[in-house]
Amino acid sequence: MLMPTWGATVTGARKVLIAYNVNLLATKEQAHRIALNIREQGRRDTEPGRLQNVQAIGWYLEEANIAQVSINLTDPDVTPLHSVYQECCNDAKELDLAVVGSQIVGLVPLAAMLETAEYYLQYENLFILEEDQKIRLVIDRLGLNSLGNFNPKERIIEYIVNEADEDGPLESMSVKDFVLTVAGRTPSPGGGSVSALVASLGASLSTMMGFLTYGNRKFSHLDSEMRLLIPQFYSAMKKLTPMVDADAAAFNRYMSAMKLPKSTEEELQFREKMMKETLMMCVKVPITVIKTVNNVWPALKKLAEIGNFSCKSDLQVGAKCMETGAWGAYQNIMTNVDSIQDDDTKAEVHIYVSWTMQHPPKMPEKYFIWQMGKVY
Repeated sequence: MLMPTWGATVTGARKVLIAYNVNLLATKEQAHRIALNIREQGRRDTEPGRLQNVQAIGWYLEEANIAQVSINLTDPDVTPLHSVYQECCNDAKELDLAVVGSQIVGLVPLAAMLETAEYYLQYENLFILEEDQKIRLVIDRLGLNSLGNFNPKERIIEYIVNEADEDGPLESMSVKDFVLTVAGRTPSPGGGSVSALVASLGASLSTMMGFLTYGNRKFSHLDSEMRLLIPQFYSAMKKLTPMVDADAAAFNRYMSAMKLPKSTEEELQFREKMMKETLMMCVKVPITVIKTVNNVWPALKKLAEIGNFSCKSDLQVGAKCMETGAWGAYQNIMTNVDSIQDDDTKAEVHIYVSWTMQHPPKMPEKYFIWQMGKVY
């Protein structure tokens, strides 16, 4: 709507554009030839290029004494970084030209970097879980340091705005501070947060045992199986750890909702709505903990059968931690479920927790038979 005294504002939005250059020891004309091959527009309407959502030209960078294929990726979800780089490398090889790295101009989304990492992990059959190592792999494979230092903290959007690294207040505490906070004269953090933490420690101990098996010459025949098992524990650990803060936050929001004014009918309705929403969060967080533990349990059983038996006590503790975490989450659910007013939702939660009680995440004794004897 046009406001005569203010004027009008037009707002548009598009996907993030990645400005990207591939470096060549070549002439400007050779670089442009590759650009014509890969860009969506191609040479003409009857001769389109190979890559969608890609704009490109060739030029010469005098200050670096190299040619570049200068590229705009207008939709990295359609054509990712590694596809562009590999296509340029393929064309350069056909022309007997040397590719000497590449350059990201400006900022890049974290997702684009991780997608490229996954490509090289699969292509080269690599096994890397940590995000910072995946980023380092991309920097190396694309040669992003070729014309200057590529600092992820200054070039990746999420790292700049602290979204990728931002932990909750409890998750960021030292062990000592967390223990003292739980011991304080406040109901939060309480059993729900502690259950999530205990479960995450169980997953981390399982991850540790997997890593102490993988790459060990004595257990080299198990490397392929460890590559399948370890990511499940690692993923569970990463998913469970934020639940420590999520549980406390859900409880605090519920308590805030209870304190909302209720003097008028409108206030009563709003208070009831907020209590219902926050109560459901109080239930959903422990359900997530239980589901995560249940999902990783088959992998834990397999690890108990084949893993490095010198770590038997670590896995024993890890299994008990996850079992205890799931049990604590169940108790948390039962504390809140009867307060749910919606009958359908209450029935759904009851069905799930009943199934959980009938199929508790417990390690059968037969899975604790080791070369060194029974765990129990």
